[in-house]
Amino acid sequence: MEYRPLGRTDLKVSAICLGTMNWGEQNTEQEAHKQLDYALDAGINFIDTAELYPVPPKAETQGNTESYIGTWLKACGNRDKVILASKVTGRSDMEWFRGGETRLEGKQIKVALENSLKRMQTDYLDLYQLHWPDRSSNYFGQLGYTHDPTDDFIFLEDQLEVLDSLVRSGKVRYVGVSNETPWGTARFLAISEERGWPRMVSIQNPYNLLNRSFEVGLAEIAIREQCGLLAYSPLGFGVLSGKYLGGELPSGARLTLFGDIFTRYTNERAVAATRAYVAIAKENGLDPSQMALAYVNSRPFVTSNIIGATSMAQLVADIASIDVTLPEQALQAIEAVHGHNPNPSP
Repeated sequence: MEYRPLGRTDLKVSAICLGTMNWGEQNTEQEAHKQLDYALDAGINFIDTAELYPVPPKAETQGNTESYIGTWLKACGNRDKVILASKVTGRSDMEWFRGGETRLEGKQIKVALENSLKRMQTDYLDLYQLHWPDRSSNYFGQLGYTHDPTDDFIFLEDQLEVLDSLVRSGKVRYVGVSNETPWGTARFLAISEERGWPRMVSIQNPYNLLNRSFEVGLAEIAIREQCGLLAYSPLGFGVLSGKYLGGELPSGARLTLFGDIFTRYTNERAVAATRAYVAIAKENGLDPSQMALAYVNSRPFVTSNIIGATSMAQLVADIASIDVTLPEQALQAIEAVHGHNPNPSP
């Protein structure tokens, strides 16, 4: 396993991070524990979760994922062997969290953290992330930005101030953003410098062969500011494995179960690009999933690649991508496809 610095901290995180959002929906507690055991044995020390999980979010399952991690930590007694990251829900109307609209304001962030710590049976988190912005902006696949002068978003200064208090309390070691824009990321970093508050050490945004929009604007920030990408959806909801090509719907797969919800990577252009990427993998004797993951692993702005699996076979193959080096001819072919059909699923 390869290890990389988390921002400007002294923490070294595995280049493969274990994602958990299926646990409690598609995976049982026992299956989650088996994944954790295998990942730890394979050298993964980085685990990412969120108070929102599992996905799709529902009142009856919310918090299950963190609870599964908590029972594993208690049973194994190995909290000191993992770098644990979670996220506080951004602005939404999901009232089952805290009895009303979720906002990134002081009281709610503090309550969210306490609940996450309790579920995971730990006294602290290594990384606490803002899951998505409190303000109206273009994230979650929105390309155009429409300014709303009446938006009553929580000021970034106020969000950082409460995060500073959590770091000083010892309940959080480092902080990060997720689904953030170039403006938001740059402003958080500037405010931290101005006020002497904790610096955002990472940004968790989508990045894969079907969605390389992070390269526009954010990649330079990630490298120059050492606020590296924690890449999520590196397989585009599993689409880049090729298992959905030809209209296939494998039993138990995410798009088989929730295809009417998760449509980001299934449009016509995305299917055409996927077909081309799968062909490149086969031409070079590569597994399509491992090729897609290896591409993400190789990017200079990526700190860690967040994988998620529902089966042990998928988990084993995904982790093994860290040992895959893409040949130059495969890289050139990938760039040719991207140039012809860029970002079909932003």
